[in-house]
Amino acid sequence: MFFQQRAAANATLSYFFGCAGHGKAIAVDVVAGDEDWFMEQAQRAGVKITHVIDTHVHADHYSGGPELAKRADAAYCLHESNQGKVAFHFTALADGQRIEAGNVVVDVLHTPGHTEDSVCLLVRDLRRGDAPWFVLTGDTLFVGAVGRPDLAGREQEMAGRLYETLRSKLLVLPAELEVYPGHQAGSACGAGLSGKPASTIAFEKRFNPMLSLDKGEFVRALTADIPPAPADMMAIVAANLGRGTPAGAVA
Repeated sequence: MFFQQRAAANATLSYFFGCAGHGKAIAVDVVAGDEDWFMEQAQRAGVKITHVIDTHVHADHYSGGPELAKRADAAYCLHESNQGKVAFHFTALADGQRIEAGNVVVDVLHTPGHTEDSVCLLVRDLRRGDAPWFVLTGDTLFVGAVGRPDLAGREQEMAGRLYETLRSKLLVLPAELEVYPGHQAGSACGAGLSGKPASTIAFEKRFNPMLSLDKGEFVRALTADIPPAPADMMAIVAANLGRGTPAGAVA
């Protein structure tokens, strides 16, 4: 397996990984303007990008996912709950679905809370064994923090759902599993994010202050400390749904 983490705009962390032996790669949470970088990395590695995945419809930055998928002739993937909401074609992902890229396999975990459509991606390298190696947690779990719950306007409800998601989908994973989030310090997608771009399940269970709370405490703490909304959020969401002007386009 090859694996690259890219620090992009707005403290966003994007990912490029795959199987060099079978010449297949997956790109995750691509930021608009970074498409050339992903195409160049694919060319250097001698691989074809087969899947471009957004862990949710982003509200803080314009997605480069649809454009990269078009350029790479790859599937652009979002969670199936976006059907009827997104104005362009995408490949729908379901909870428990497996994506294969040679010896690299990705299991989709539906993890609502930050948004209704949020997913995390549990990744295995079958050449190392069947145990998962790492999880891409999008905006569900950060290093030292968790995702904000208010973007749908139902912060109490979504905070409760995030609590259940964390406990049923992520904190039950192996303690040694590496955690790679969608953002680091400086992002508007959560409060108290660390500048460290990776962690483990065990470290977060021990030191992430939000993960030691019971449900009532979690909901109260999370909804009491909500950062200001991302700049131009409505325009960004509309564009990422295919219902507005994409980044770099002339309105």
